Amino acid sequence: MVDLSDSNLEHVVFLKLGAYKTNDLITNTIPLKVTSVELATNKTIPSMEVPFSGALSGESMTAALDLGMASKTVGLSGFILGDSITRKWAEDDTNTVLNFTAIEIAQMIHSSVDSTGIQIYQAVNELVFLYDSKVDNLGAQRTSPVAIPFTWASRGARKEKDNRGAILSKDFPTDRYSEGIKGFIRSFSTTIDSETIDISFTLQFEVATVFPSGNIATTISDAIS
Repeated sequence: MVDLSDSNLEHVVFLKLGAYKTNDLITNTIPLKVTSVELATNKTIPSMEVPFSGALSGESMTAALDLGMASKTVGLSGFILGDSITRKWAEDDTNTVLNFTAIEIAQMIHSSVDSTGIQIYQAVNELVFLYDSKVDNLGAQRTSPVAIPFTWASRGARKEKDNRGAILSKDFPTDRYSEGIKGFIRSFSTTIDSETIDISFTLQFEVATVFPSGNIATTISDAIS
């Protein structure tokens, strides 16, 4: 279990909209009540059996070329209840807290999957899944566990510790507000049952650098509208 006793958070899984900019895990995020998380890392290495290797050594060999390719996905399942969500639609706007029904939240996520990265107030481009960490970003033992988002980064400064040999390593999370998993929602399915007030869902999130995305296209669109 994740210890959130020192925060005002009630969830450990969040979807961040492209417009998310604050360090509160509240504004322009969609919290999820998740019952299971499935993490999958699939390595892609071209390989080929070496001809005559068995004849020469008595043991056949396979040669593989590691080009640093892998696909990474996160599968979530859980349920949606009515909840409050904080939205902010411009830099100088004040935060607006809105109370949504369960089906309204489901509709919002379905709409986000149907949008593109250009629509930063619709599209989800980051998934945060918090877990307890006893070893910090530099590979030192923590005095007490800290909740951090799951990522595929490794501990250590650039070219140090686990990052020896990694020239362009990414930063390992330091706290719950660190960047989570960037990518896009591949699929989102919901089941609306008349006998329950909650809506069950499954979600597949794929790790990727998404184009187009960001504020440049939005700024241009706002300027010419």
